[in-house]
Amino acid sequence: MQALPPFKRVVTGHSAAGTALAALVGAVPSSIELKAVPGTVFHEIWRSDASPAPLDNGEDPTRKPLQLSPAPLGSLIRVVDIPPDSVQNQVSDAAAAAVFAEIGESHAGTGNGASKHKLMHRTETLDYGIVTEGEVWLVLDDEDVHLKRGDIVVQRGTNHAWSNRTEAMARMVFILVDGCYADGLEVRP
Repeated sequence: MQALPPFKRVVTGHSAAGTALAALVGAVPSSIELKAVPGTVFHEIWRSDASPAPLDNGEDPTRKPLQLSPAPLGSLIRVVDIPPDSVQNQVSDAAAAAVFAEIGESHAGTGNGASKHKLMHRTETLDYGIVTEGEVWLVLDDEDVHLKRGDIVVQRGTNHAWSNRTEAMARMVFILVDGCYADGLEVRP
């Protein structure tokens, strides 16, 4: 399994005179490989903990502990490297549960021995997922959807997992926005 190429992050800001500048340029400072699923790497690009987001020259918010979902009224963007299922779906049930504890949301994991995929999970977020490398399958309760480079998923708080059924690494960009289930919507655990 070959690692995916690195990428550059550019964060803009303003000079003291108010002109636009590239404030941060270079490698992502916060890339975290999950201990429970080797090869799965979360590259934290940026996050905002409010809406509207503050547009300032503040500190880099990605240096905080890894959290699966954004803060209330927040958003985040991350890149995730997804290893083949021969790695990620072979973990024990305990290790699958440990994944969600490791990313700060133990309650998000819904997978168990009877699940379609051990890393099934649900968050109360609106997620935009873009496949940038390889192929993945969006695993839902009642169906699987095959995705290739350039495909985009709009994930509206549903129970799901990401399955890489090839032997090559895959990469997705995710933008997550804090959400709220609509009144009257029935959501299965």
